[in-house]
Amino acid sequence: MSAAPIHDAPRNDWTLDEIGALFALPFNDLLYRAQAVHRANFDPNRVQVSTLLSIKTGACAEDCAYCSQSAKYDTGLERERLLPLDEVIEAAQAARSKGSTRFCMGAAWRNPTDKNLDKVIEMIEAVRGLGMQTCVTLGMLTEPQARRLREAGLDYYNHNLDTSPEFYGNVISTRTFQDRLDTLQHVREAGINVCSGGILGMGETGTDRARMLQELANLPQHPQSVPINMLVQIEGTPLYGRDRLDTLQFVRSIAVARILMPKSYVRLSAGRTEMSDEMQALCFLAGANSIFYGERLLTTDNPAADHDRALFERLGINMETGELQADRQACGGSGH
Repeated sequence: MSAAPIHDAPRNDWTLDEIGALFALPFNDLLYRAQAVHRANFDPNRVQVSTLLSIKTGACAEDCAYCSQSAKYDTGLERERLLPLDEVIEAAQAARSKGSTRFCMGAAWRNPTDKNLDKVIEMIEAVRGLGMQTCVTLGMLTEPQARRLREAGLDYYNHNLDTSPEFYGNVISTRTFQDRLDTLQHVREAGINVCSGGILGMGETGTDRARMLQELANLPQHPQSVPINMLVQIEGTPLYGRDRLDTLQFVRSIAVARILMPKSYVRLSAGRTEMSDEMQALCFLAGANSIFYGERLLTTDNPAADHDRALFERLGINMETGELQADRQACGGSGH
């Protein structure tokens, strides 16, 4: 089957055959199509920058096979309490000074209690007071909790699908794929921007990667932000020692995500420390236009901000400003 034509309007009815045909394109043809879609919707030389802070680390009740924070695995990670508000504000100020426009806060919970949510809401309000966009990832949410976060002014909620529905049981048993879809529905219906993507290199097949992207693209509304992670192998977790995903297959996945979700920000997330500058440049060519910035992503390493700025300079890429993002949102643009 030939690859589907490029559509001007976003679609939510992609078939697996259509997505498979995109993955099967010659590499140059796929990147050409992805770059055409990207240029039709975004400045191709501008990247949005976010910073991620772990506000509560370790002792998570979930058994995600990739995660150092699961209480079920011995990874040497010490359990920490929820960070105090002043430390969160200090970290957000430091991120803003280095060019980040969005501050993301992650807590290792299966789901937050209402008491925990009270404290996170204080953090959201404080970070918004600094003029930054806010994002949190706290696990599963109920409808009332999603509404409370929206009332607090939360801009984005991150909740990844991780992988395909078919491969999901090989990675996680403590919550279902439908649980994840339910949380995304609560977030979407509350009026919060959705940040949802997945992890590549966990032993999944090419069909699994296509199915994950199909699930994301066929949601009632495309996620405004789509983080694509490369598995960071953590000693002590069940996925430690898996064969590394082929570089070009990762880039292909970025390109297909760009074509399927033309108005979404596609973010290079975990695993960038193991990506060469050349691989990241290919990802930007394929349509990635957002990164996590700073030395840590929750509990794993991330390239230093200075290195990222140097790479952007070499590529002629500019960092998106808060003013530009505000203009996009006010004009009903493509989201973040």
